[in-house]
Amino acid sequence: MAYAVSVRLDDEAARALSVLEASGLSRSQAIRSALVEAARRRLSRSALAAEAAKLEADEFDRSEMLAVAELMESMRAPR
Repeated sequence: MAYAVSVRLDDEAARALSVLEASGLSRSQAIRSALVEAARRRLSRSALAAEAAKLEADEFDRSEMLAVAELMESMRAPR
């Protein structure tokens, strides 16, 4: 389902839209593409943050991470 949206662009957004339009996209295509890409990035960051929080809360994973860090430190050349 398609519907129209009205928006006021500030200078930065207008320049960004010009860049997208210069790549050959129509104004509508550029705006749709930018919205989808921005949402995808936000969801991806949220998913990564949730995964990092899950790993941080996993005691087994944390102890294994510390063991690997200690092993790596023991293999470091003397300073």
